[in-house]
Amino acid sequence: MAHEKNHDYHILKPSIWPLTGAVGAFVMLFGAVMWMQAHGPYMFLIGLAMVAYTMFAWWSDVVHEGETGDHTPVVRIGLRYGFVLFIMSEVMFFLAWFWTFFKHALYPMGPLSPIKDGVWPPAGIETFDPWHLPIINTLILLCSGAAATWAHHALTAENNRKDIRQGLILAIGLGMLFTVFQVYEYSHAAFGLAGNIYGASFFFATGFHGFHVIIGTIFLFVCLMRVLKGQFTQEAHVGFEAAAWYWHFVDVVWLFLFAAIYVWGQ
Repeated sequence: MAHEKNHDYHILKPSIWPLTGAVGAFVMLFGAVMWMQAHGPYMFLIGLAMVAYTMFAWWSDVVHEGETGDHTPVVRIGLRYGFVLFIMSEVMFFLAWFWTFFKHALYPMGPLSPIKDGVWPPAGIETFDPWHLPIINTLILLCSGAAATWAHHALTAENNRKDIRQGLILAIGLGMLFTVFQVYEYSHAAFGLAGNIYGASFFFATGFHGFHVIIGTIFLFVCLMRVLKGQFTQEAHVGFEAAAWYWHFVDVVWLFLFAAIYVWGQ
């Protein structure tokens, strides 16, 4: 029969979510511009709510597709390839922040020229001691990554649901603790975002990383909720795998940030 499925691919049905996501993103961008012009954050918040709802509904559909058998082995390979490409785009995003930090650190600008009188960090900047709170936060994030690996191994090698839950709970808790310590560190910074290139580079690089930590923590929390509902199997667990990959990416980026900004660039 012409309407019968005779292949392993998943042909998606028409969906409204790409349209609502695009409209929500436009409203959010327009609202951000209005907010910067002192017209209030209301339009931005409306757009943000539209984007958040689209993300929730769209990913709920993807989870439903996986639970109803649409994610065949061929489809799961495609999903993995797609997520790898997404992580590669994130790598390039952070590469831009590393680029600007190293550029200004190696060629600091002064009133006369970067060779004669440029200094790094700029005069008057009191940097963080990397061997106090930053190293503690580094260990916290690495332990969180180890806990996520424990949970992933418990699923793929043993199908031990208890260890999966415990590993995810530990990874999520440590991720939240990292965020709390990062906020504490920001509140005690002796420099600000504006007025100097060091502060701008520091806060944008570490701030965007912190934003990714929050996203990754939510990602792991969603996986925990799915585990509690009895979802994921040893063969089909692309969502869990993507969360683990993303969390390890966050770990690796932080190691480079710690080495480059906190240790080398001070």
